[in-house]
Amino acid sequence: MPTINWIAVLVAGISSFGLGAIWYSPKLFGNAWMKDNGLTEEKLKAGNPAKIYSWTLILSLIASVNLAMFLSDTPAECTGVCAQTTDVTWGATAGFLAGIWVLCFIFILGLFEHKPSRLLWINSGYALVALTLMGAILGLWR
Repeated sequence: MPTINWIAVLVAGISSFGLGAIWYSPKLFGNAWMKDNGLTEEKLKAGNPAKIYSWTLILSLIASVNLAMFLSDTPAECTGVCAQTTDVTWGATAGFLAGIWVLCFIFILGLFEHKPSRLLWINSGYALVALTLMGAILGLWR
């Protein structure tokens, strides 16, 4: 893992956390997300914010580490200076492709749960954009 920039991993993980705050805000998709989930402000306030936000940050960081490992350029047999092929374009592309995997599974689960398609697009769209952003950060910050 010598080609992984751990500061970039941290920034990429935090970026998806920040993106979620914007994505699920009332100015973007928050109101539709709440409606399609049958949630109210009162129900949201009844949750444990420390638990929710802590786990959200931890899981975002795990996703960032995972994507960074996929983007790592060092082959197992490399013992010296190795060429780096990952850049911002490939990082964003890899993140986007990973987001497609997530999108597919969100839709599969949502179909069985009889969730509204708008909710599936909101949630999978967030994952797609977050992973693309993560990949771009990891690719740019080599």
